[in-house]
Amino acid sequence: MSSDPMPRLVGGDYVKRHKLSTRIWHWISAGIMGVMLMSGLLIFNAHPRLYWGIAGANYDPAWLEIGAQEEQGYLRIAGTELTTTGLLGISSGPNNSVAKRAFPSWATLPSYFDLSAARRWHLSFAWLFAVGTLLFGIWSILNGHLRNKLMPRLSELSPKNIWTECKDHVRFRFPCGEDACHYNAIQKIVYLGVTAGLIPIIILSGLTMSPWINAVIPWLLDLFGGRQSARSIHFIAAFLIVLFVVVHLLMVIVSGPINELRSMITGWYRLPKERKK
Repeated sequence: MSSDPMPRLVGGDYVKRHKLSTRIWHWISAGIMGVMLMSGLLIFNAHPRLYWGIAGANYDPAWLEIGAQEEQGYLRIAGTELTTTGLLGISSGPNNSVAKRAFPSWATLPSYFDLSAARRWHLSFAWLFAVGTLLFGIWSILNGHLRNKLMPRLSELSPKNIWTECKDHVRFRFPCGEDACHYNAIQKIVYLGVTAGLIPIIILSGLTMSPWINAVIPWLLDLFGGRQSARSIHFIAAFLIVLFVVVHLLMVIVSGPINELRSMITGWYRLPKERKK
């Protein structure tokens, strides 16, 4: 048997980057989250105000509100008002009409106002997302994806290393050669924060808004501080996931969209060539 060491991977080599289970769930969850986001925005349009605590209605103080006054749309956050005419509060409707709604029709599912339909879309896909996330999480533990891909080493969490990687990300300086086979510390922290933090929060806060779940699991109301607080947390978590997706897509574009898409479709990733010194 040969004892020759394995040759070091270099830029231009192809490596198997993503497991089949990861690729399948990536695209399925992307579609599910798109449906849930758009239907959730229409549900929000029915009462475009967010509160803290147990109860909230039109005359209660809201920490966030999207609405319209005459022909001007606005977004109010903690007493600060921003003019959002043309996007939030007031937007273009069919046949060049003016539509007074928190989020525009192109961003909601369905595009017309139908609260019952939006709830059916949202809840149906929410159960798919919750069950699918649970199964994928269990499978990721069993097949080593969580341990090998996402768990950062102690050496990676040093302030010096984190600061260096932050500077590299800001300057779009990505790992090359064999270093590109693995996620760096920032990627691991962010992916863990989303998968083990934001996604469980958005699922549990969504369940907390259900009266049926309140009867079965009453402690969820105490955990989130009331149904209105759960609704606010649900909205904030959804916004943070959207922000993550936007940054994720930006990173895909600047790091090479064809190579990144190929790796998430086929699993094969071409290592970027080393930069010239």
